Amino acid sequence: MNIRYFFKEVEADGRTKNYIAEKVEKLGKFFQSYHEDAEIQAEVEVDINKKGKFRVELMLATPYKKYRGEDTTESIEGSVDSVYEELETQIRRDKDKLTTLRRRGGRSIKKKMVVDENARF
Repeated sequence: MNIRYFFKEVEADGRTKNYIAEKVEKLGKFFQSYHEDAEIQAEVEVDINKKGKFRVELMLATPYKKYRGEDTTESIEGSVDSVYEELETQIRRDKDKLTTLRRRGGRSIKKKMVVDENARF
């Protein structure tokens, strides 16, 4: 997973970058089952608004879809946590949708199958 950081008017230390990288890597685990060798690009943008609050925007680009989350709070860590939860919800929703479609396809195939009346089960 490639992570690019953009800090606008904010000084970031190693601890903050490690915290952000840890959260982004956790999001990468959702794609291991479907896309084992897929390259995932992550862009993290952190800036501060006029009121002194931190705005964090995180964008994940997978080969098939892009996920984006944004939040503004008093601390960088709080914003990162909120964005993590938002993206986790989006990814889980898409993953559940894929699973449901796959199961629905299997059910429709079973309905169309014709079983021989002489078969014993």
